Amino acid sequence: MIRIQSFQFSPIQENTYVLYNEFNKCLVIDPGCYYDDERDMLAGFISKMNLEPQMLLNTHCHLDHVFGNKFVADKYSLTLQIHEKEKFVLDFAPKSGLMYNLPFDNYMGPIIYLKEGDRIKLGEDELEVIEAPGHSPGHICFYCRKQGFIISGDVLFQRSIGRTDLPGGDHEQLLKNIREKLFVLPDSTIVYSGHGPETTIGEEKLYNPFLQ
Repeated sequence: MIRIQSFQFSPIQENTYVLYNEFNKCLVIDPGCYYDDERDMLAGFISKMNLEPQMLLNTHCHLDHVFGNKFVADKYSLTLQIHEKEKFVLDFAPKSGLMYNLPFDNYMGPIIYLKEGDRIKLGEDELEVIEAPGHSPGHICFYCRKQGFIISGDVLFQRSIGRTDLPGGDHEQLLKNIREKLFVLPDSTIVYSGHGPETTIGEEKLYNPFLQ
């Protein structure tokens, strides 16, 4: 069974997730730790829980979701996994950091590319990769069918959706993917977003003003 620990990191208040199981294996998704104390907090939790990081995953590669990629990859000898259409977003992230006065060292190692339908295994549990671009060109979500939750990145938030005014964004594409890829999931599905509190698919169908 997968357990989820979230952290809110950086001035952009991004949600970083550690997914772990009863065998002390874990995944790190979207490490947004920017400051030293945030990196210490993430590593401290992994150490305290005696976890062994198995994978480093990004839903997408906007700067606030990749601040901690290099730290996590170096510390735990992991290879970054993203959608191939996010590679140019990842490469551009340091320039974005300078624009926001948030310089950082980018991940420069090898990359494993994920696509729709891929399965991310964590022991006996698995996450399904769902392609849902619109906020960014290669945005993916990670869906756990067995436990009924999805790591949605910046696709869907509580009562909101991802912005589409950044390079590679497409508002109509984002709305289409939410309706066709996420809203087909059970209403009880818990949505763990890239920012803000968790919600459910059912709640957003009823109350999200962007999707009425």
